Amino acid sequence: MPLVNVMVNNRAYTIACDDGEEEHLRALAATVDAKTREVLSSVGQVGDTRLLLMAALLIADEHHGGKADVHDHHAEHQSLRAELEARTKLAEEESAAALDRSSARLEKLAAQLSAA
Repeated sequence: MPLVNVMVNNRAYTIACDDGEEEHLRALAATVDAKTREVLSSVGQVGDTRLLLMAALLIADEHHGGKADVHDHHAEHQSLRAELEARTKLAEEESAAALDRSSARLEKLAAQLSAA
């Protein structure tokens, strides 16, 4: 199991991960570091534990916001799909009615031609 050295808030941490996950872990740590620096610039030094907690809460909020966006897009997709199905059904009904009218006219013309 490889060990990865990462920096968060100018502190080095060594973390174990699965083989092949080293770069992913470094990218995650970079995200935590960036969010920690964002919190630090907003509220100043409030202690490592509180700073990391605040950064984690902001990341979690963004994550949950992303889930809400996905949920909203799914609901919008379902709504658009239902509307498309309703419009398709209406178009099919209108096409069938137009075909019935055309068929009736053709039958009428055929009957008139047979009578002539």
